Order: sequence, then structure tokens, then C-alpha cells
Amino acid sequence: MCMFQYDDDPDPEEQVPAGLLYVPVRPEAAGRALRMFRTALGERAAVGFTSQDLLAATLGAGQPSIRLAESLLRSLTSPLGVSRLVVDPVFSAAAVSTEPVHTAEEPVRSL
Repeated sequence: MCMFQYDDDPDPEEQVPAGLLYVPVRPEAAGRALRMFRTALGERAAVGFTSQDLLAATLGAGQPSIRLAESLLRSLTSPLGVSRLVVDPVFSAAAVSTEPVHTAEEPVRSL
């Protein structure tokens, strides 16, 4: 039991409005499409960042984005069955490499 009460700390499950977000997009023939991500448990999620610097730090400086209000982002992703919105995620998986990984114990062989 917590002996202290913090009036300004929201419950972790409580949705607090995030305001305008930088939302990652990908180019498509008809324009731009929102990028969807997966949580650590595999649930589809929309992602938004409160600053361009946070987006670049997580997804790279070349990641295109658009500004959307949180409510608009939720209304765009809801018909897709995506109800989770992650704001300012700090962890992301490393890019997938098609090159084989060699250890010091395993010599590189050429054909």
C-alpha cells in the first residue's frame, strides 16, 4: 500500500490526451500511409511522438512523419482494429540484416 497520494500522477491505464503528435508514415503511390507497429506482446499499435527529436532518436533521422492530433490518429486507426496508441516509445528492435553474422570462432568461408 502506498502511503503517499500524488494528485498529478495519472493511473497507468488512464488515457491522458497527448495533443499534437509526430506520426511516422511511409510513402505510397497514392500519398502517405501511417506506419503501424507491434508491442512487445505482438499487439498492433499506432505510434506518435511529442517531438521530432524523439522520433528521429527512435526511428532514425530520415523517417518521414506528419503532425496529427491524438484524437484524429485514434479515429484513423480504429477501423483497422488498432486501439493501442504508444506515445514516445523509447525501445525499438534493431533493423533486420540480410547479411550472415559471423563470430570470431567461426571462420568466414568463400565459395
